[in-house]
Amino acid sequence: MPLAEISAGTVFILIVLVALPIGAIVFATGAGNALKQIGKGDLAIEQEPRSRSGGAAPVSSAVREEEIRQMVQARSDRGVARGEKARDVDAEVEQLLVSQGGGGLTGDKALREEVRGLVIAKNDRRQRQGKKPLDVEAEIDRQLAELENLGQ
Repeated sequence: MPLAEISAGTVFILIVLVALPIGAIVFATGAGNALKQIGKGDLAIEQEPRSRSGGAAPVSSAVREEEIRQMVQARSDRGVARGEKARDVDAEVEQLLVSQGGGGLTGDKALREEVRGLVIAKNDRRQRQGKKPLDVEAEIDRQLAELENLGQ
């Protein structure tokens, strides 16, 4: 069959037969990465949480106390604006700080005693291994601080 006698249908079939494998290869390579990402979004359960660099640093007790004082003062100011009696800000702040045990996990006496038992056991292991024992109170404070900042 000479080249001039090829019909349009034959040309169409030849183009499809050549383009189809090329298109399948391009689709497989491009869609392969997309298929691997299905179910891997930010809300996916199976995905490891991303570490947040530059996240919120632990707040010192002085900063925490000042923020509590500001909130109680604002509450008192709103009450005065409504015609209520002004609150004793210092007494309320002191009461809130005492009721929270000085802040976070460090004020939980039962947890502190449990961590103390773990630190003492750790010191016993270290001594058996010939290592220097840890300062118990400092290690308790370090572990409790580490637990407090775990989610940050």
